[in-house]
Amino acid sequence: MLINCVAYQDGKKLTDIAQAAIRDYVVRPDCFVWVALKDPEPSELEKMSEEFGLHELAVEDALRGHQLAKIEEYGDMLFVVLHLLELDQSGQVRTGEVAVFVGANYVLSIRSRSDLGFLGVRARCEREPQLLRFGAGFVLYALMDAVVDRYFPVITALEQELDAIEERMFTKGSSSRNNIEALYELKRKLMLVQHSISPLEEAVGKLLGGRVPRVCVGLHEYYRDIYDHLERVVKHVEAIRDMLNTAIQVNLSLVSLDDSTITKKFAAYGALFAVPTLIAGVYGMNFKDMPELQLDYGYPVAILVMLLLDVLLWWRFKHANWI
Repeated sequence: MLINCVAYQDGKKLTDIAQAAIRDYVVRPDCFVWVALKDPEPSELEKMSEEFGLHELAVEDALRGHQLAKIEEYGDMLFVVLHLLELDQSGQVRTGEVAVFVGANYVLSIRSRSDLGFLGVRARCEREPQLLRFGAGFVLYALMDAVVDRYFPVITALEQELDAIEERMFTKGSSSRNNIEALYELKRKLMLVQHSISPLEEAVGKLLGGRVPRVCVGLHEYYRDIYDHLERVVKHVEAIRDMLNTAIQVNLSLVSLDDSTITKKFAAYGALFAVPTLIAGVYGMNFKDMPELQLDYGYPVAILVMLLLDVLLWWRFKHANWI
């Protein structure tokens, strides 16, 4: 589906154009066309490929989707794949994708599996004509910057989720099983985020030093800013991952402590029953020469001894926090 198709010249918007008029504008000096598509049909992308002369391998990747974040060069054209991350109402991480074809006189962005658009990015670019004069390279920067900025709320939400689980872990009566399930679910989300972000950091490095692609010339500082943001995001994700691993180990330790406490309780109550059982068992042998059997007060004395010993054991176990 075509979202918009706009022609720009000398950093200013000329007009919204029809697809059939694209060729008339891309041949103008200092002019470029910015086209945005959402979940296009193969026929739509084929038409755009003919209009801009896109490389067939890049078009195939864009049609197939589900690519790793990457930046590839095909002659003077750049093909960029970015992952879009957002949280739905249930707190699950949803991943989308935007493929961007960038040439000297065009930008074609293709958004898939995401409802978050880039109209704000277009408005931002149009408010900065002095930067939009850099052409397609600045538009690519603005798109990448918007995508990377959207990573921060997702990372913050995951960190808050971890804090909530950690607080619940130390709440009396909480289920250790539920906690460990929540931690592993959070780990799955974090791995999904890391899988989306980490390849992009390495890819953006291609736009900073060495042989910089032609469309990115003069924008070194801007792409450095994106790289710095990505570096912060990656470090933040790694920090959360370390905290998550620690939380998993702590939760397992708490489970072991709970098991140990239960074992102590069973041992303590077992001892309380064992002492009277031992005394009753001894006098239950009924040997003829057992002197205590003939005592007038033998029975109450035996019961009293059992009670005193149990009280003594109970007091000792209570002070040792076994019961």
